[in-house]
Amino acid sequence: MADKQPTSYAACVIEAARQVIQGAKARAVLAYVDAVPNLPQLVSIIKAPVKLVLIIRSEVDRRAAEPYTDRILEVPDFDLTRMDQIKMATLLAFSQRMLQADDTFVFLAGPPRKPCDTLVVMHVGEEYEMFQTVDQPRLTEHVKRVVFQRVLTIALELANEGREGKPVGGLFVLGNYRELEPLCAQNIINPFKGYVEKERNILDDKMKDTVKEFCAFDGAFIIKGTGVIVSAGTTLRPNIAGEPLPQGLGARHAAAAAVTASAKCISITLSESDGTVRVWRRGQIITEIEKAPRHGLAKGGLG
Repeated sequence: MADKQPTSYAACVIEAARQVIQGAKARAVLAYVDAVPNLPQLVSIIKAPVKLVLIIRSEVDRRAAEPYTDRILEVPDFDLTRMDQIKMATLLAFSQRMLQADDTFVFLAGPPRKPCDTLVVMHVGEEYEMFQTVDQPRLTEHVKRVVFQRVLTIALELANEGREGKPVGGLFVLGNYRELEPLCAQNIINPFKGYVEKERNILDDKMKDTVKEFCAFDGAFIIKGTGVIVSAGTTLRPNIAGEPLPQGLGARHAAAAAVTASAKCISITLSESDGTVRVWRRGQIITEIEKAPRHGLAKGGLG
């Protein structure tokens, strides 16, 4: 009986979404496949022109989603709080142009890998924390979508796993290297210098562990929008200051803000102290995804 109760909650949440979609005039519905016990029920409430975006974390999810929509969003498989599941998926949906500025959308969320128990409605442009920079050019203007997603995934993996059991920090700068080059100086001998570009592309699976290992160096990774890693251990010398930082953020975050204000690029920071991953654009934080607590994920709250 206990196993059926969350499923019945999910059915009620999905049924409630029917009225919310109509009342809010939503243009899209986003849902994790593994949080929806009854996909046909969800599909039945989606009427054109409302878009259905199904979010997957595995091949099992993909097979379940494909009969219902061609808008499938693959995300990294991490245990995140409800709100951070929403933040990560929404950011990636924007990068893939599944959501647009001024869209209102409904998001179904729940505890990791359990039936949905939460319905969130957002209007892009009013949700300050997540969408304060939606009036800028699209996120992937200077960075390939797959490159952005790969670097974000690496940062989230480091946040959740650390390196050899210890927390690490990191700063990744992705974008137009012609603009970035004058703002960079090396702290150390560049470990990527001398290798042909195809051997140092972040999209090569063999590079993942290399990048994680070099996170121990002070300084930033500089990565072209195509995924080619230019350098590690790099000092940034931006010529424009970013927006004032929230209290508690230090030099790594100041550098991320300033370099994105100075050049056409995106920065991703990983805080060593608390494992929070932040994405920066034009001197501002686009969004932040907190490291999930080790205990109590299913105890409630949007987290």
